[in-house]
Amino acid sequence: MSDFAFQFLLTLDATLRVATPLILCAMAGIFSERSGIIDISLEGKLLMGAFVAATIASLSGSVWLGAICAILSCVILALIHGFACITHRGNQVVSGLAINMLASGLTVTVGIALFRQGGQTPPLGNTERFRPVEWWFVDAFDAVPVLGPVYRELISNHNILVYVALIMVPVTALLLYKTRFGLRLRAVGEVPEAVDSAGVSVTWLRYRAVILTGLFCGLAGAYLSTAQGAGFVREMSAGKGYIALAAVIFGNWRPVPVLLACLLFGFLEAASARLQGVDIPLIGEAPTQLMLALPYIMTVLLLAGFVGRSSPPSAIGEPYQK
Repeated sequence: MSDFAFQFLLTLDATLRVATPLILCAMAGIFSERSGIIDISLEGKLLMGAFVAATIASLSGSVWLGAICAILSCVILALIHGFACITHRGNQVVSGLAINMLASGLTVTVGIALFRQGGQTPPLGNTERFRPVEWWFVDAFDAVPVLGPVYRELISNHNILVYVALIMVPVTALLLYKTRFGLRLRAVGEVPEAVDSAGVSVTWLRYRAVILTGLFCGLAGAYLSTAQGAGFVREMSAGKGYIALAAVIFGNWRPVPVLLACLLFGFLEAASARLQGVDIPLIGEAPTQLMLALPYIMTVLLLAGFVGRSSPPSAIGEPYQK
């Protein structure tokens, strides 16, 4: 395998790792928005999940307990959002923004109170993190041209949450398109009156959707601080929740196109990290600031080109009153 091909393979490997929180958050956004609930609070739930996972893992020494607590914390935030938007028919954008602000301030305040390290947690040890999983026969495949590096670098040696994120895409598709729950969920985001007239509770369906949103965001947050990272750093979500929401819109609220959008954003971020300081033909050395901003610039450009062509659920953002 040539040096260029190997570097490209490493970039694809990094793409999977970088895209994992985006995929999980985007699947969360699909459930919420398909039910008719706008959820810009993906960013806040992602940040809270990352903080809780790292904090509990650091205090207890158990990464699994940290992940479970991260899920619970995000479900609680999702229920708060649901209580404001579903029960009290509040403005969904304002509620989501409030949760983002709450998570941003609360994680730093509690982090300073617990650890006295400027809002971040202590570095996590190996037992407090999700470690890479090496698949079977990796060493045996090393001697095979092309397939060996692909098997070792791209398929094997990821932590379990990367594989969970990829599995959740077909699971989400099956739930949405092959189950009674999915049929009702899609219907409640389009014509909630028809669902209500059939004797199905619109409120309970939407609450179940936001609970699923909290579950996925909790997994994404746990990945961010206990798998991709080795602890929590203030504002470590760095806009990933918003990028995931952009992927949902770009993918037209369908799991597989949304997955491809997340992989695209992940590839841009992975490539930007590898292009920092590299001489680019006709351009010269790539400015570090431009490379860091590249994923966010592309998010804006892609949405500017495609948001008008997307078809959101008809009742999204509209509170339902029986």
